[in-house]
Amino acid sequence: MAFYDYDLTAQIKAGKHELCEIERIVGFSSLVYRYKELESRIGRSGYGIEVGIKALYLQFHYDLSDRELETRLRFDLGFRWFCGFTVFGETPDHTFFCRFRKLLGTQRVGQLFKAIVKRSKKAGILKSVFRFADATAVIIKQTTWEEQDKALAEGESALNNSNIKKYSADPDARFGCKGKSKFWYGYKGHVSVDMGSGLIERIAATPANVTDQEGFARVCPREGEMVFADKAYCLAKAQTAMKVRGATSAAILKNNMKNKNKDLDRWRSGVRAPFESVFSKFERRARYRGLAKVQLQLFMEAIVHNIKRLVQINPPPLLAGA
Repeated sequence: MAFYDYDLTAQIKAGKHELCEIERIVGFSSLVYRYKELESRIGRSGYGIEVGIKALYLQFHYDLSDRELETRLRFDLGFRWFCGFTVFGETPDHTFFCRFRKLLGTQRVGQLFKAIVKRSKKAGILKSVFRFADATAVIIKQTTWEEQDKALAEGESALNNSNIKKYSADPDARFGCKGKSKFWYGYKGHVSVDMGSGLIERIAATPANVTDQEGFARVCPREGEMVFADKAYCLAKAQTAMKVRGATSAAILKNNMKNKNKDLDRWRSGVRAPFESVFSKFERRARYRGLAKVQLQLFMEAIVHNIKRLVQINPPPLLAGA
């Protein structure tokens, strides 16, 4: 550190910046040992794994592009402190963030997500008794006129899930629908939330044409919990997934089902309602192309959601020595 440079810790903590609480509770530095093998491949001296992980978190926490993150990291003192830079220290440019995401990969980001969930469970914050399950649309693009024109020009009668892969820039994306009027092109995010803490415990991305009940198998609890869900989860595939894993169904039944109890389902709807806001902070548009990268996006959005929730709960530090 040069004679004219100085550390920002005292100034940031004195101002009670929200990033102070995030660092205190989560302790990102305790996660770095998991990825020591990446240090030699990370790039220029001074930009290590910890900088990359923290910068990736900031990008999703504040919904920034790579270039916006570069600017904020250069001029925002809170960002500088959080990532370990001094006032005049050199910060990465936007190309570093893209390289780091590719290097870290979806699997390692998933490990970060699971580490936070595991520590929350160990600390007694995540109760694993009642679970909320649902799915949300992740849109690649609003219209597919260009792809349709290409398909028609090659003699196709229509553009649909059987041929969209041939004409789309994203080979994994598909058309999805909810009900009879809502259609989109892209992916679907399947989520299960611990109702005792409000923390996301499992999250999975699928192409949009995978139904809610089919995707539920990827996020179904395995600890014998009770699952509160909408009518999509009262169907056979979701019910089978719950039985196999020992979970109890509290899904709302369709009106034509024999055991339909309107009073019970009205109560279940009220229990579910507060947790539907989990999706309100999620990015409706896919940041990246490809199923693996969309899964990375969902992992990061779940990490941000869980950390914000942990700040509200205000537990002791979770990951020290993890």
